[in-house]
Amino acid sequence: MAEDGDDDSQYRIKEGDYVVLKRGDVFKAVQLQPKKKVSFEKQWFFLDKAVGELYRTTFDIVSGGTLEPKKHKNIESSAVFPADQDAKEAGTDNRNIVDDGKSQKLTRDDIETLKGKCQGQEIVWQLANNSATFKNKTEFAQEKYIKKKKKKYENSVTILKPSCRVLAMMYHGREPGKICHLRYDTLAQILTQANIHAGSKVLVFDTCAGLVLGAVMERMGGYGSVIQMYPGGGPVRAAVESFGFPAHFHDTLHEFPICHVNALLAGTLDTTAKDPNADGGPANRAAGDDQQTQSASEQQQQGSPEEENMEVSGGVDPAQEQEREKEKRKEIRAHEKKVKMEEKRKKLAAAAAQLEGRNADGLVIASRFHPCPVLLGLIRFLAPSRPFVVFSQYKEPLIECYTKLKEQGGTVSLRLIDSWLRHYQVLPNRTHPVLMMSGGGGYLLSGTTVATDNSKPAGSRRAGEPAPKRLKLTETEG
Repeated sequence: MAEDGDDDSQYRIKEGDYVVLKRGDVFKAVQLQPKKKVSFEKQWFFLDKAVGELYRTTFDIVSGGTLEPKKHKNIESSAVFPADQDAKEAGTDNRNIVDDGKSQKLTRDDIETLKGKCQGQEIVWQLANNSATFKNKTEFAQEKYIKKKKKKYENSVTILKPSCRVLAMMYHGREPGKICHLRYDTLAQILTQANIHAGSKVLVFDTCAGLVLGAVMERMGGYGSVIQMYPGGGPVRAAVESFGFPAHFHDTLHEFPICHVNALLAGTLDTTAKDPNADGGPANRAAGDDQQTQSASEQQQQGSPEEENMEVSGGVDPAQEQEREKEKRKEIRAHEKKVKMEEKRKKLAAAAAQLEGRNADGLVIASRFHPCPVLLGLIRFLAPSRPFVVFSQYKEPLIECYTKLKEQGGTVSLRLIDSWLRHYQVLPNRTHPVLMMSGGGGYLLSGTTVATDNSKPAGSRRAGEPAPKRLKLTETEG
């Protein structure tokens, strides 16, 4: 029974969890904190009452911004005709219905009054019953009308557990430029073609807000190692935080700056060097002077009681006090910077130790930068017979990568594909493709590394040297 309780707890919302709010096709990732006001779709509410409920529960937003679990009802049928569903009246043709704005008997003031007194379901019922043209609409048009009004007036929100698919849909719907317009079906192909699984060592170069990195970590389940190659001063992991991974997931994550790849390949990267200002530098001497000044000031402050009484009676110079506080803050900042530099050095050394073996099991590149130089540098860290996948919003950079890999060798099964996805509406007598759809999901270049034989035969020609022409032998009369 205890095991069943433990299994059930992972599907329940807990305080401090990262959750995804959903209403229709709109998503938003937030962290559940007590008494914190959350704004979503022009409404504000508190998530305190959601603690302990199951994920995928739909809540009604009641007065005061509190949440109440929603009771499941079929609003399309029972909300408009609650008494007798067989007595529904529907027209057979919509051609004679004119949308002149005069069919609704309720005024704007009446609707605002209903908002303060009734819930969304009752407002939809009133709007449908006070519409002069509702009964003349076809059954399909009535359902469409109710669905539209329900979306506008019903105050409900669904809480989902963060996952690779949910977050990919959220980013693609709200901020597709941050993830290079990476669609969730393309992300699924990346994970499949890169053979991401538990216990593997994967290199990830991601400038998609950390979405690809988080998807790789979720697929690996906290087993193995992930090395994030990042440009600039530090890695970006906004989407990784939204996944809400446990602490042991982050123990498998390493980071390595892309600017040090060439030095690591050449064997000139020194990971044991400390901060140049740590020993004997001007900053260190200044810090030592600050420490001496602080110790002297502490000795002065720890004087005799008579001196303290004299200071109290005589007062302290405000200028000197401000100078001491400034020195203390300066020393604290220098110490914090030194600690951060040491932690960064340790992380660099740990990631370099993972890369030096050149035995990675997979490589994933999804970046807004040109992938060719990144791919040619990072592919050298892969072991033979290992997959790699490169994503780009455009096909031209991947064509260049394809050509370069064909020229230098060491790879097989190179494939350049594009992903295409189309949603369908599946309803009785109304099944058809959705009119609004994504234009494209980007392009993928995938392949497999192989071991190359660098030894050259004795009679081999140099690179770039043209092949010798064949000489035509003529028969001589003997």
